[in-house]
Amino acid sequence: MYSGQQSLTEGSIWKQMLLFAFPVFLGNVFQQFYNAFDSWAVGNFISDNALAAVSSSGSLIFLMVGFFNGLAMGAGVIIAKHYGAKDYSAMEKAIHTDVAFGLVVGVLLTIIGVAATPVILRWMDTPEEVLPLSIVYFRYYFCGAIFIVMYNIMVGILHAVGDSRHPLYYLMISTCVNIVLDLLMVGIFFRGNEKMGVASAALATTISQGISALLCFLRLLRTKEPYRLKIREIGFHWKSLKDIIRFGLPSGIQNSVISIANVVVQTNVNSFGKVAMAGHGAYAKIEGFAFLPVTCFMQALSTFVGQNLGARKYDRVKRGVAFGLCCSMVTAELIGLTAYLLAPRLIAIFNANPEVIDYGVRYMRVTSLFYCLLAFSHCIAGVMRGAGKASVPMMVMLIFWCLMRVTYINIALQYVNKLETVAWAYPFSWSCSTVVFLIYFLKADWMHNFDRLDAKAKKA
Repeated sequence: MYSGQQSLTEGSIWKQMLLFAFPVFLGNVFQQFYNAFDSWAVGNFISDNALAAVSSSGSLIFLMVGFFNGLAMGAGVIIAKHYGAKDYSAMEKAIHTDVAFGLVVGVLLTIIGVAATPVILRWMDTPEEVLPLSIVYFRYYFCGAIFIVMYNIMVGILHAVGDSRHPLYYLMISTCVNIVLDLLMVGIFFRGNEKMGVASAALATTISQGISALLCFLRLLRTKEPYRLKIREIGFHWKSLKDIIRFGLPSGIQNSVISIANVVVQTNVNSFGKVAMAGHGAYAKIEGFAFLPVTCFMQALSTFVGQNLGARKYDRVKRGVAFGLCCSMVTAELIGLTAYLLAPRLIAIFNANPEVIDYGVRYMRVTSLFYCLLAFSHCIAGVMRGAGKASVPMMVMLIFWCLMRVTYINIALQYVNKLETVAWAYPFSWSCSTVVFLIYFLKADWMHNFDRLDAKAKKA
């Protein structure tokens, strides 16, 4: 029986990386489909207000979930390193600590998300006609926050040992469940009912996430491989927890500051009204698909670097990183060009309102031709995380993707109060981070970071 795992420390680099990245890509496609299907369903079966409420959800959800998922990335780095070094005892401790951490975080996030939703949405200047629906959607969504956290943690474990196929299978199942539930509840049972339709869309997503989390959990319980999960051993191993926080906290902070900046962006989009919200929301769903090759190669590079640095195969790391960067940037730019050319048709998938289409197209045609820069920055961030240097992308993105982005918007909108002015914040910040990442990648000795940390630990 196929175990799903693969060591990225041996064999053809391009073949191993593509074999890992392609299932991640397909899995992300399915995840985007069921995220986008919520917007499609409420936009076509409910109302423009419902579409605005659901489509504007991305930045707030990432704000609430991103920090904890960033912490979970620290566990993936540690697990990949131990797996590459064949230190299975340390790997088992990291896995069980990671799962315990996720359970605690999932409960906290559920409570915080449900309680804080109205305050945050008002802070974001959500229009009054959309606010009640937004509150309903987010509260139902965050009732299942523990499923989201646990799914991401368990997928991180599987990815760290090179298994990207089983998460794909589980996402295919959960996507089908979500689509069926959306069609039944939003399209038939509550068609035209704004409150229940929006609540049903969130509930469908929550149920689907719960199914995929359960399937990942069962996979880890039943495998015969060294990364098998044992319920009695779930708990906090303090050295592992310390390492997870050391390598994961910078990623958590990074996710949070980026999401805070994106919430500021969403707040400024909201100031243009509900039609602009719907147009921007439709664009955001398209961008989610465009981001897929970036995500899959970023994850592949992080695992590849972590495993190979654990095995001390430095030349292989160099060649793998070069291949991954080229593939990601070329693919992202081709998708960006396609999005630019087909923008009206793509936005119209979510809403046929000409004003909504106009706003979405205007936003897309500012950002889409710069997707190659987005790919480079994210992939270098993945490489640095895999090398245990998560603080580097944290600082770069804090400066350029948060502080500079927010500063630019606050100043530029005073002179040119257009939606395109908000959109230009992204290419501007991507360009600046690309330059800094390139300099650090070429000049710094990030490749021997684990060696220095191990030597320091032995001396202590």
